[in-house]
Amino acid sequence: MAPGRGRALLAGLAVAGLLGGPGGAGAEEWGGIVPGVTTIEQVRARHGAPSKETRAKVEGHDTIQWIFEDARAPGGIRRLTVDYGLLTPQGYKQTVVRAFRLEPKPRIFGKNTVAQAWGPPDATGSQNEQEIFFYKAGLVVIFTKDGTDTVLMTFTPPQPTLPSGPAPAAPKR
Repeated sequence: MAPGRGRALLAGLAVAGLLGGPGGAGAEEWGGIVPGVTTIEQVRARHGAPSKETRAKVEGHDTIQWIFEDARAPGGIRRLTVDYGLLTPQGYKQTVVRAFRLEPKPRIFGKNTVAQAWGPPDATGSQNEQEIFFYKAGLVVIFTKDGTDTVLMTFTPPQPTLPSGPAPAAPKR
């Protein structure tokens, strides 16, 4: 994958989660959090109050971000970031999890652990000499440069299947 494309793809996945809403298949989950399903009240009941809360407007919608870090982070995790606010066909749901990110401590989610827990990835790539696993069910995993540990896991609603084959030609002007 070309430099910068991994971050652009992550940003695109986040936007797809905000705009597309949950798909037909179930989303990947971790720690009782399911993007497109779990509410802010359910996260609070399971994980308690966050270390930090930020509110912002995204494309005219009020969004909320919770960060759990240090003593408030779940065991084995340096930081858990939960983004709320999901646009669905039924309307905007401000308190539904749009996406969440795990920044695990070293040796918690090695590549083999990820593959055993979530299966083989639907696609792989690399950026800055770091391997990336992509799962259509809504998971993107970025590994350390040596490939032994996980740097970041991003969970989103399921992603649409892209058509295979060459990209269509750009329209002529």
